[in-house]
Amino acid sequence: MELSDTYIASFIQPRNELLLEMEKFAEEHHVPIMQLIGIDALNQLLRIQNPTKILEIGTAIGYSAIRMALALPNSHIVTIERDAERVQHARNFISRSEVAERIKVIEGDALEIDINSLSSTYDAVFIDAAKGQYQKFFEKYSPLVPSGGVLYIDNMYMHGLSDLDMKEVPRRKRTMIRNLHNFTNWIMQHPDYTSAFFPIGDGLLICLKR
Repeated sequence: MELSDTYIASFIQPRNELLLEMEKFAEEHHVPIMQLIGIDALNQLLRIQNPTKILEIGTAIGYSAIRMALALPNSHIVTIERDAERVQHARNFISRSEVAERIKVIEGDALEIDINSLSSTYDAVFIDAAKGQYQKFFEKYSPLVPSGGVLYIDNMYMHGLSDLDMKEVPRRKRTMIRNLHNFTNWIMQHPDYTSAFFPIGDGLLICLKR
């Protein structure tokens, strides 16, 4: 963690017992959930936008879905996860939360799900799934976002790997990092979006649809 991040982290607000339990579970079982600094920043941006319908790609154990629902009391969230075990844990944790009635978990591969089975539009889409597939996720689900809507993409740093020369990246991760670089270059030049990179947490990309 950078010094500036350490300073920012000192202002993170306390979480309830369920969220603390989920954070501990994620650490013990090596489940990737959004960093505390990152989720706080995301939630503040969402409060400013104030979306009522959010689509999340990559549920994991439901941590970010619960955090977003708590931050936005008028929101309803649909979240997609392909890992059956994680779906089970997510549904369990969500059922124990105070926002369960506003979160719907869909089990399935986000790249294979028929988008016609989803709502016609979403004010916001949060992508936090397979990093090497970000452009495919974006291309598939961005049509569901109307003009003025926002797509939020996490893990753009990929734990520091994005900053490395490709020769320094572990061989098994090179294709993913190359795809992530290609996606970043593509979206930054996309005429239909105004995009900005927020160097906080593990890197957050914000794409406003024109």
